[in-house]
Amino acid sequence: MAVAGESPARPSRVVSLNLCTDQLAMMLADEGQLLSVSDLAYDPRSSAMVEEAKGYRKNHGLAEEIYLLDPDLVLAGRFTTRATVSMLQRLGIAVITLDPAYSLDDVRARIAEMGEALQQQDRAAGMLRDFDAQLAQLQAEVSRRPRTALYYANGYTTGDRTLAGQILLAAGLSNVAAEAGIGAGGTMPLEVLAMIAPELLVTSTPYPGESRSEDILEHPVVETLRRTLPGAGFTDRDWICGTPYVLRAIENMAELRRQTEQGEN
Repeated sequence: MAVAGESPARPSRVVSLNLCTDQLAMMLADEGQLLSVSDLAYDPRSSAMVEEAKGYRKNHGLAEEIYLLDPDLVLAGRFTTRATVSMLQRLGIAVITLDPAYSLDDVRARIAEMGEALQQQDRAAGMLRDFDAQLAQLQAEVSRRPRTALYYANGYTTGDRTLAGQILLAAGLSNVAAEAGIGAGGTMPLEVLAMIAPELLVTSTPYPGESRSEDILEHPVVETLRRTLPGAGFTDRDWICGTPYVLRAIENMAELRRQTEQGEN
């Protein structure tokens, strides 16, 4: 029985069901504290920690397989399979749900929350100090912010009120989604993209196979922008989750900005 004023016991059999909680848990957990991570953690298209994930059991987010692991804590994302989360809670298993990160402040919050969940507050505090120091180095003063378009499958784009938009801002770029009236996420028709005439175009890396949703990225308008503008087929795994890997995405975008500036001189 816990005594008033005591810290909760550190969980020793932790299972993660979500790509983003997978990665934060792998960064902060003690050896042997984390038992299993989701199958997405093993996918190099979405995970920044594929090699690290190989040291853990793979799960597919099914209540039956999670229950058999006998966890004392399950980590989930806000949009993790709700049926599984509900079933585990009904079975009396502790589940902590973390929200997605929509900003760099959210990244800091998720790190702190994971530290609390795993009772690894000191490690989380150290990670936050390193994160802030590296971010401060990357956020150098810029004389001009090149106008940049994020353009994905189905013509989808994201604005400043998203993690991708915050990455652009931190790298010294300006997101043209604001000019199209898009603050969070929305569709930008090809005509609007052409009329806005961005100075930089950033698109996602295509997945293997064919998808009609990605046909728009082969449209002559997009192809023309790719040929005439500096481009960046960014690695999605660094942009997806609120982890310190967003610093690598910022650094890559800052390098693209510097290349643009050199081309202007």
